Amino acid sequence: MKTDVAVVGAGPAGLLLGHLLRAEGISVTIVERVSPAYVLGRIRAGVLERTTTDLLVRLGIDARIKTEGLRHGGFVLADGERLIRINIEELAGHHVTVYGQTEVTRDLMDAAPERGLEIIYEAANVTLHEIESDAPWIGFTKEGQLERLDARFIVGCDGFHGPSRRAIPENAVQLYEKVYPFGWLGVLADVPPCDQELIYANHEQGFALASMRSATRSRYYLQVPLDEKVEGWPDDRFWDELTVRLGPEAGARIIRGPAIEKSIAPLRSFVFEPMRHGSLFLAGDSAHIVPPTGAKGLNLAASDVAYLSAALTGFFRHGHTDGIESYSERALARIWKAERFSWYLTSLMHRFPSQSRFDRRMQLAELDYIANSRAAQTSIAENYVGLPL
Repeated sequence: MKTDVAVVGAGPAGLLLGHLLRAEGISVTIVERVSPAYVLGRIRAGVLERTTTDLLVRLGIDARIKTEGLRHGGFVLADGERLIRINIEELAGHHVTVYGQTEVTRDLMDAAPERGLEIIYEAANVTLHEIESDAPWIGFTKEGQLERLDARFIVGCDGFHGPSRRAIPENAVQLYEKVYPFGWLGVLADVPPCDQELIYANHEQGFALASMRSATRSRYYLQVPLDEKVEGWPDDRFWDELTVRLGPEAGARIIRGPAIEKSIAPLRSFVFEPMRHGSLFLAGDSAHIVPPTGAKGLNLAASDVAYLSAALTGFFRHGHTDGIESYSERALARIWKAERFSWYLTSLMHRFPSQSRFDRRMQLAELDYIANSRAAQTSIAENYVGLPL
């Protein structure tokens, strides 16, 4: 098999890149190790920046977002006693759209056949070869048969644990990582959300987040120690704790219901530099991870793809190499700013095991400053809606 661009990973980053390149007449084959059903079973965040929605509009894969996406002109920070609304539409001139990552993935998957985007699912034992040459290739096993996919470029969109990043020699890279000493216990429930916008709460007992997937499906989170087990959080305990942490006003609006999904996710900040080695490029979680506090994970993947699709289109259609040469530097400049914002919100809104009384008062002072400063709110709004490409 042969293609112009071989993509490892059929998550939203790989699918979005594939569609953008196919729209320019560039051949693309995506190799994915699991089944379509498994891909769609991944529960992820769903706050989309305009950068992300603009790419879907450009592709004409936005029909369901228009009818089912929730337009949010702001969000709320809570300090246990009051709700501080950040009016992002007024302060930054843009809104965000709440639309689940699973639904983005489904839309991109459904549009693939008619647009000639080839996806090979359940490809086992994926390996990358000759990435420092102009003729890299991917090896994998499909239905017990060894297969080879030749390409001009390979793009790794295969997440933090995928093979793409590991194919780059250790002496050619720099790693930056911060592991946070807590996780998020998440619950998905078919109940109306307690607020029309997201609420990020800093409470003396720990962080909480009220979010949603639709007008009838809510997604809630609680900060918990890393050694906590899901089994230790029956539904009643979760709802009781959430009600306390969100504060009296938001807590009074919570509608309880049985959890249809419950899990604990660790938090980390991670950046891998550079994002290109020879004929291999990295995009999305294969190159960077952000804590979910800033809602930047999927949106950073989309901005990577925007830069990379333009670079590859310039190469294949016009023979230009400047976009390819500058891809890593341009992508990382935006990534580090998003990492900063996610780290800032995480540090502001969570309780840390080593936190002193002084540290706690600094958090509360910062929240009070934000509540009374248009300049502080503007800075937060600009970062929340997404910095320009």
